[in-house]
Amino acid sequence: MIRYDVTDAVATITLDRPDAMNSLTAETKSALLDALRRAADDQAVRAVLLTGSGRAFCAGQDLREHADNLAAGRGLAGTVREHYNPIVELITTMPKPVVAAVNGVAAGAGASLAFACDLRVVSEKAKFALAFAGIGLAPDSGASWTLQRLVGPGRAAELMLLGEPLDAARALALGLATRVVPADDVLKTAQELAVRLAAGPTRAYAATKQALAYAATHTLTESLAKEADLQDECAATQDHQDATRAFVAKERPVFTGR
Repeated sequence: MIRYDVTDAVATITLDRPDAMNSLTAETKSALLDALRRAADDQAVRAVLLTGSGRAFCAGQDLREHADNLAAGRGLAGTVREHYNPIVELITTMPKPVVAAVNGVAAGAGASLAFACDLRVVSEKAKFALAFAGIGLAPDSGASWTLQRLVGPGRAAELMLLGEPLDAARALALGLATRVVPADDVLKTAQELAVRLAAGPTRAYAATKQALAYAATHTLTESLAKEADLQDECAATQDHQDATRAFVAKERPVFTGR
């Protein structure tokens, strides 16, 4: 259900249920969370790539499993709190950049997973769909938080209330896609981007993620203070000191993530 591979300091996590469009069962979500924790904790991993196998990135919740839970009177079976929330929180707070290779449809929670990533390389054939309202549900998996920060509250409301599929070109125009590339180039482009990030100043990237998340919910004065604290931390890193020396010597810096 989940494939995990580390190459060139990039952990590639692949949702691997192609016959079910990589929809998410409880077992798949548990395995995904375990894989993300493994990548977050591994000091040899300096960037993460999340993708799907086959023709879909992720179609969201497995509705067959969900229908069985409803029939048995279990409702959502605790999956939002137990699975989706920790997955999305880990992606957004992980002190490493996370790249999504959106190779096909990303619907419901699948779209939310892509939005939680720091960068999104999207196939020109891919589509996003916020399908929650279409089955009588509110958004979950962080979509209410991530989407409006990417496209603004007005567009977020439109996409969530109407649930109309969003093609790659419009996703790029709205700022949802970092890059749109031919379908055959999605994984290669995303891997190249992840490798580039893995060779960069990992702790500075972590500080950047912290600064953006903090500033989204705090005042300018508070955000300036947070930036100062983070800058102090980064100034003490080996990467900053080595990069400064390289700049003075007119050399290309080599980052080690320390």
